[in-house]
Amino acid sequence: MTTIPITHVTLYKHGVGFFERRARLSGDQLSLTFRVEEMNDVLKSLTAIDWGDGQVLGIEYPSPQSRDELLAGCSIRLSDQRSLQDLLASLRGRRVRLLLDQREALSGALVGLDDAPQEQPLASALVSLLLDDSASVQAVPLGRVQGLEILDDSAARDLRFFLASSLTQEAYRQVTVRLTPGEHDLSLSYVAPAPTWRVSYRLVIDAAATGSSGAAGERQALLLGWGIFDNRLEEDLHEISLALVAGMPISFNYDLMTPVTPERPEIKDESRVAAGPVTFGAAAPKMIRMAAMAAMAPEGAAMMDTAAPAPRGVSADALARAVPVAASGAELGELFEYAIATPVTVGRGQSAMAPIVSARLSCGKDLLYNGSKLASHPVATLRLRNSTGLTLERGPATVIDSGRYAGEAVLPFTVADGEIVAPYAVELAIRVREESQNSRELRGLHISGHYLLIEEWDVRTQRYQLTNSSGQAMTVLVEHPRSAHYELFDSPAAREQTAEHLRFAVATPARGETTLQVQERRLVSRREELRRQSAQGLAGYLKAGLLNTQTHNRLAELLGLWEQIAAHERRLTEIEQERQKLYSAQEQARNNMGVLGVSGAEGELRAAYVDKLRTCERQLDALTGEEARLKTEISRVQAEIDQKIKALA
Repeated sequence: MTTIPITHVTLYKHGVGFFERRARLSGDQLSLTFRVEEMNDVLKSLTAIDWGDGQVLGIEYPSPQSRDELLAGCSIRLSDQRSLQDLLASLRGRRVRLLLDQREALSGALVGLDDAPQEQPLASALVSLLLDDSASVQAVPLGRVQGLEILDDSAARDLRFFLASSLTQEAYRQVTVRLTPGEHDLSLSYVAPAPTWRVSYRLVIDAAATGSSGAAGERQALLLGWGIFDNRLEEDLHEISLALVAGMPISFNYDLMTPVTPERPEIKDESRVAAGPVTFGAAAPKMIRMAAMAAMAPEGAAMMDTAAPAPRGVSADALARAVPVAASGAELGELFEYAIATPVTVGRGQSAMAPIVSARLSCGKDLLYNGSKLASHPVATLRLRNSTGLTLERGPATVIDSGRYAGEAVLPFTVADGEIVAPYAVELAIRVREESQNSRELRGLHISGHYLLIEEWDVRTQRYQLTNSSGQAMTVLVEHPRSAHYELFDSPAAREQTAEHLRFAVATPARGETTLQVQERRLVSRREELRRQSAQGLAGYLKAGLLNTQTHNRLAELLGLWEQIAAHERRLTEIEQERQKLYSAQEQARNNMGVLGVSGAEGELRAAYVDKLRTCERQLDALTGEEARLKTEISRVQAEIDQKIKALA
């Protein structure tokens, strides 16, 4: 069988690769071997095209069976230790031609093989053959057999099937592409699992382009990006074209390899009338936008003077000249592709790096502080604008400043013209301490019916105390969390803001301290019943200017009226308590009277109880009258209150 080499590989970030093979070949078939875990992806993506005059007839692959299941109907079984003996034993009864030494040959039906002792298998074993056109059986020592020709077509097919099955190991599957006979210009493409490609960057700032830590102003930095990829295929990759794709297309595993035979319901035959034709509208073609991006080329390099001594450290100019980038970028809808222009050669089981971007970017150096990310100290940060015209994939970056290692950062996934913020070192000379405080401040009062609406500011104060122990003044950008419900007040203006933070510029003097105070507030309101207020509270509102004198006096009058109602209600409660006591005394007197006679001492005592009952009745009548007067007074005072409250509005 014929196979064809890989000519192009596209690697993605989510663990798959797109592989393309192409070659001119002749014949009627070719074979490819895949790992078992690759088969589902291959089956859902394999595409074969003959660019010449030939045709692709079909694609075959073995069903996922065990070897015993696969060979269940095969008459040939060979072991690894004694394949010739096993073959002769399996061909019993089949017509064969034995090719013997001294150029002899015998043809006939194989009777069998007589085994010999383990230590002398060839010298003692005998092969028995029923000769053609004869009734005689001839035995030949196994040692004389030099070759075997199988004259039975069925047995020959079984032997070929057994040998083909032996090629398909448990961990691999073989895919065969059937072709029309003749010449072919064939291409195959498919998706298969592949290690994700990675990227690493170098950010190089020349000594002439740097300033003091934290100083303002734009500088130039060389951004050099290397794509890292691995060859985990079972073959070498020789001068292939390579593309690395940023982004993440949707991908999933779908079992297409395992045969599935679902159960079907049994339907009885019935008389039917042929249905009319059914039509569906054609789907609109999907337009795929592919915008070509200009290739990023390094700056022109002058010839280096070999006689001059090599400079110390890493220079941005020298690095740009030393690592030319032959890669172009193109947008692919939601994805971005780096196409490596130079052919790539990677051996089996090897990994490689290829430069994919080299560009000069405007950059600034800031000190950024965010206590939730790194407590106590700000971080030296490079801030760059992605003017490469490319989408930059997330990856680590090594920062070289003035030819020396300065630290490391992780560049985020950044679209073209996006901002890159790359913190790379901790500034230990500046220490930051934070203090938080919450408070409530009264803002205003409003009267609404029987309620007092109170508006208050919920105030949050955050203090950042910065101490600079170095001999150089530095500016720190302090990140403060943004809140959708709070507004800044009595605070310095933020220099800039992100989706989640405000950034305040704080100048720290050499060997000195400075404080940034950020105050935020939100308006909250609550309501309280007017009758629950106090004279002291109203006096406080008057003093604070939240109430004028007229309103204060009217509210004070209302409090007096409510106090009258409260006093009347307390008296009504006392009346009810007194009434219950009188009821109890009457009940007790009636019970005592029930056991007394009407004459003598008992009669006198009985008369006393009668007088007591009359007294209780008079007291009850008096309480009822007082209760009615109090309720009338309460109604009158309440009406007066309602009138005064209405006047307040």
